[in-house]
Amino acid sequence: MSQQFVKSKLGANKVAVFIKPTCPYCQEAIELLKKYTFKPGHLEFIDLTARNDMSSIQDYFLQSTGARTVPRVYIGEVCIGVVQRMEMARSLPQESWRTNVLSTSSFLF
Repeated sequence: MSQQFVKSKLGANKVAVFIKPTCPYCQEAIELLKKYTFKPGHLEFIDLTARNDMSSIQDYFLQSTGARTVPRVYIGEVCIGVVQRMEMARSLPQESWRTNVLSTSSFLF
């Protein structure tokens, strides 16, 4: 069920970010992504704390991505590796970040 839930939130031309609102790394990811202009419906923040199956969702993250931590940032159906990759992006100009991290960025504008 957890795998189905996660996969239901992913899609081509979409960025899905699984978060816990009190997590400082999640807040940083939200802050960074909100600097970009997305078409309506192409950026979604999913609060795991609002779900009864939060732990099993994080177990699925461990199985599928190698870590159960949040934020889990997916571009399309690919997890980009959470905060470490986004931290690197802070020092890059916005256009460079879109090119390097959001290589299929047709859904941004």
